[in-house]
Amino acid sequence: MMQSPVLVLKDSLKRESGSKVHHANIQASKAVADIVRTTLGPRSMLKMLLDASGGIVVTNDGNAILRELDVAHPAAKSMIELSRTQDEEVGDGTTSVIVLAGEMLHVAEAFIDKNYHPTVICRAYNKALEDAVSVLDKIAMTVDVKDRGSMLGLVKSCIGTKFTSQFGDLIADLAIDATTTVGVEVGQGLREVDIKKYIKVEKVPGGQLEDSKVLKGVMFNKDVVAPGKMRRKIKNPRIILLDCPLEYKKGENQTNAELLKEEDWSVLLKLEEEYIENLCVQILKFKPDLVITEKGLSDLACHYLSKAGVSAIRRLRKMDNNRIAKACGAVIVNRPDELQESDVGTGAGLFEVRKIGEEFFAFIDDCKAPKACTVLLRGASKDLLNEVERNLQDAMSVARNIIKNPKLVPGGGATELTVSAILKQKSASVEGIEKWPYEAAAIAFEAIPRTLAQNCGVNVIRTMTALQGKHANGDNAWIGIDGNTGEITDMKECKIWDSYSVKAQAFKTAIEAACMLLRIDDIVSGIKKKQAPGAGPSKPTVEGEGDADNEALIPE
Repeated sequence: MMQSPVLVLKDSLKRESGSKVHHANIQASKAVADIVRTTLGPRSMLKMLLDASGGIVVTNDGNAILRELDVAHPAAKSMIELSRTQDEEVGDGTTSVIVLAGEMLHVAEAFIDKNYHPTVICRAYNKALEDAVSVLDKIAMTVDVKDRGSMLGLVKSCIGTKFTSQFGDLIADLAIDATTTVGVEVGQGLREVDIKKYIKVEKVPGGQLEDSKVLKGVMFNKDVVAPGKMRRKIKNPRIILLDCPLEYKKGENQTNAELLKEEDWSVLLKLEEEYIENLCVQILKFKPDLVITEKGLSDLACHYLSKAGVSAIRRLRKMDNNRIAKACGAVIVNRPDELQESDVGTGAGLFEVRKIGEEFFAFIDDCKAPKACTVLLRGASKDLLNEVERNLQDAMSVARNIIKNPKLVPGGGATELTVSAILKQKSASVEGIEKWPYEAAAIAFEAIPRTLAQNCGVNVIRTMTALQGKHANGDNAWIGIDGNTGEITDMKECKIWDSYSVKAQAFKTAIEAACMLLRIDDIVSGIKKKQAPGAGPSKPTVEGEGDADNEALIPE
């Protein structure tokens, strides 16, 4: 008798498997790569994105674009993760990663049509990756971190691809100043640069971009407590930083005090006043000129301080307080009675409150050896400032990478071409079936120089053949495309460099992701759609919402 078909999966599930999935994944990844492809190189286009709340983002930072996109296809989602990894890890090269991964998958498509097994392709790709990194090691050259000229060239070529390239030197200067200021020696000649903690970027709309500068200290958006009475400009201030409120402590929970005599009430008040006065006396023993606290400051304390000619600032953010401590050499004190002479910061040269635009900013400037700094950005509009800030982030990351790992590789697609040429040579000696995917991986590396050529609008095919000819036997490692003109030039002379860590990370991320996507042979979707009868809608929906929210919060 005929057997009735067995239903394993529920009707609501959609299942695609086999080559169909591979094609779908490759299409999706190529689509993502095409979105950011035009943002590679100095002649790159900007993208304008409308986010959900109606704000706009104008940028060509690959990560910033993809972060805003809402993608349905799972493979495309993982491509977007790539650029985020790259951004968090090394801060630059977000676009290159995506373009490269897209290309790797594109060349793999032909093999899947020929029924190659995905693992074979992956093996070949991983081999290619190892060889590519070893080629990088060969052509990398070390750079002297102290030599400002080469550092500038490097950071400039990184931001040359960004919107602010017309102010290239300016941004590069800012980035290098900022990162060299906060670099901390960790020993063994290593330097650690903590961008997030110790470099604050203050964006103030108004003025011109040329007014942007790196302060030898910190600034924050606060005014002194009593503007009329307190000094707003102090030379060589003695600064005390507190982490405690200068006001009478109320009981933790609601306390009731029963008073029998009327005098007791005035005694109580007196106690409070004396307590505050004590606090202030303890602080004033050290003859500070400026007292900054993270918590509240009562009127009374304010009165005592201003009588002694001390300026006070209250309710400062913890991050800012840490930065001030780093900048002027003060120690943040938790209780006034524990103050010591060594806690007073004397490293600052000037404290001043200035009005910029509509707001008051307090500056602590001209520090002797600041370990924290503020980058003050001025510009015409908010969107412009946001973009400049993003570019500055990238520039600072690049500067940080060089300080950590002072090795350079040529930019302008030269590295990729060299890698490609050498891999092509090696592919002859690869045994067996893996030879073809290996060669294809070599060709895929050419996507970067090709895209550069496309973006400057030269004849792509001619340029590429000329370049391949130059690179054919793996020498002339420094010949690449000048992204502005599209001419074939020597990258050493044009000072177009890339940081070694960025390139290596980009190659690794791209190839590993390509392998991962190729290994997927089955997509089952719609798993959570149906609830078990009787369970009611309560549980699953709650979970789903929570997950969705967490997802949305990640990129911030």
